[in-house]
Amino acid sequence: LLGVTLQCSCLLVKEDGLLEACNALHADYLFQQDKHYDISYDTGDKAIQCGRHVDIFKFWLMWRAKGRVGMEEHVNLMFELRDYLVELINERPNFRLVFEEPQFLNVCFWFIPDCVLKMESGEKRDKKLHKIAPIIKGRMMNKGDLMVGYQPLFQIPNFFRMVISNQACRKQDILYVVDEIERLGRDIVI
Repeated sequence: LLGVTLQCSCLLVKEDGLLEACNALHADYLFQQDKHYDISYDTGDKAIQCGRHVDIFKFWLMWRAKGRVGMEEHVNLMFELRDYLVELINERPNFRLVFEEPQFLNVCFWFIPDCVLKMESGEKRDKKLHKIAPIIKGRMMNKGDLMVGYQPLFQIPNFFRMVISNQACRKQDILYVVDEIERLGRDIVI
């Protein structure tokens, strides 16, 4: 969400001592007890990543570069792009949201070609719909300039799942994704 690598991500908790209680192994080979300084400063047992505290320095540098306002603007942009994607999907007759309200920055949707769109809802239609996203994904991969993941969920047929998280992404990129999925899927006949 913030545009940092996974190892720079942070987990903030309110309860004092919780991370230490969850993560502490008190490994003598990592945190020797016979140091010439106060060992309470060894924070490795309090962190998810043990001694990899240098990774947080990368996050701190990014925060210093962007500032609080810059970080806020970045997060707001991700939500604006999510809303724009939802708007585009709702405007196009061959697209449907899987869930009316996206979960956080996840947008789950189908592209439904005309041959399936005209069918009545039911098991036969779902079986055909289940085949659409893999076909489009294959075409994406063959073209080589776009990849959007797809998945089923319980009894719900395969759908595209797009997570808005790239800090370089802009509205024209979101528009390109939707246009390209439509272009790659419009001639599908199942």
